[in-house]
Amino acid sequence: MSNAVQQPPAKVHLMPFCRVEIAILSIVDDHLCVLLAKRSQAPYAGRWGLPGGVIRIDLDEDLEAAVQRVARERLEVELPFLRQLCAVGGVSRDPRSKWGLSIVYRGLLPAEAFDPKAGKRIEALTWRPVEDVMVDAKLAFDHAQLVAQAVTATRSEVERMELPFGFLPEQFTLGELQATCEQILGRRLDKSSFRRKLDERKLVMPIEGEMRTGAFRPAQLFMRVLR
Repeated sequence: MSNAVQQPPAKVHLMPFCRVEIAILSIVDDHLCVLLAKRSQAPYAGRWGLPGGVIRIDLDEDLEAAVQRVARERLEVELPFLRQLCAVGGVSRDPRSKWGLSIVYRGLLPAEAFDPKAGKRIEALTWRPVEDVMVDAKLAFDHAQLVAQAVTATRSEVERMELPFGFLPEQFTLGELQATCEQILGRRLDKSSFRRKLDERKLVMPIEGEMRTGAFRPAQLFMRVLR
């Protein structure tokens, strides 16, 4: 008779279906817009949503590597300045799995600074105003809510005067900076209050002897203060 102790069977751990999603925001035709991809395959074939893809443990060393690989595959570009927005998961997020998890990244980029093309599993790309997308019930998955989170985070940064200097050339007027902030926020800003905050926080500095000239009276050029 064997004296071996019977071991309990190993517990099976069901794993979530893991993806990255990318919310790219930009100003297009004076409106804050988000880049959407038309899906070519199920689920939600023919529907618009955020570009994204499955995390591959055989290809991706970490999450940053995963999101850049997905950007190359889906958009045929690499995306600078992406930041992790949130992680969302649950039993009803993706019909391909009992439990779906997405790590969501966002980026705020000038639309003219990169040239995305419809890549793997994508039929087309389009820029759409965020105000429309955030209430679009026809978007794939829960992507309308993810866009809303990306917009809220980006607008909160501007409200805190974490300014979108990447949208501007190295030299800009205060009017150009304010107009960019207004386009991101979707509302007008009080000119004197905006400039007072810039001065109080020492965010920009005038470039001595440099002016913007044109049809209107010359305007002083500024640059951001590097910290």
